[in-house]
This record gives sequence, C-alpha cells and structure tokens, in this order.
Amino acid sequence: MSTIPWSKIFSFTPQDITKVLLTAVIILIVNKVQIFSDKLSALLIALPLTSLLAMVWMYQAKQTPERIAGHAEGTFWFVLPTLPMFLVFPWMLRNGWSFWSALGANCVLTTILFWITVVVLRKFGIDLMPK
Repeated sequence: MSTIPWSKIFSFTPQDITKVLLTAVIILIVNKVQIFSDKLSALLIALPLTSLLAMVWMYQAKQTPERIAGHAEGTFWFVLPTLPMFLVFPWMLRNGWSFWSALGANCVLTTILFWITVVVLRKFGIDLMPK
C-alpha cells in the first residue's frame, strides 16, 4: 500500500472532472428510474456499468491490456463476496431490521466474506491483495 502515489490520485485534471460527471449522471439516471420501476433500475445497476466505465477510462489513459485484464478479473472475484448481501439485506428488512442496522450488518458480513475470499483464493494462486 505504501507504493500508491496518493498525490497523483488526489490531483484532478479536466478529463477527471468529465469522468466524474459522466459517471455521476449514469448513477443519477438509474436512481431516477428506480422511482418508477425498481425492477428496471435493478437490471440497470446489475449491468457492470461502473466496471465498464472504469475499463474505458483505463483504456483512454493508455493502460496496458494486462492491467485492464487484471482489473476485469479482480472485479469478478471481488463481486462474489458481495452477492449474499443482495439476499440477506432484503430478508433483514422484511423481518423487522431497521434500514441502518441491516445495512451495517451487511457491510460487516461483506467484509468478512471478502477476507475469506482473499484467503481461500490465495491457496489457489490468486492473490487479490498482494502483501
């Protein structure tokens, strides 16, 4: 983690602002669709829009195909531990949990499942969190 160039990450160019605005508009549109159709908004958000946008931004930034491929593969593995949340969270809400309690519990659950995924995949030679 100490090799991350934080000063470069937090310096923004006009192109970065365009990326933020475009990404925010897409999320806002999906949120507004939800007002009228929760199923359509769920379908739209289930599409990997942010991942696709990230890969487009990486390509435009002249990232190597290997880095883009690594991003796509990492995204696949990182999605898996989040999936139970989409079943447990609604179950909790329907069974009397408050929104914030259910959300917090699911954040904890997802974090635990994330680290289990990291540990298990290391045993198969897939290192999501290099040491």
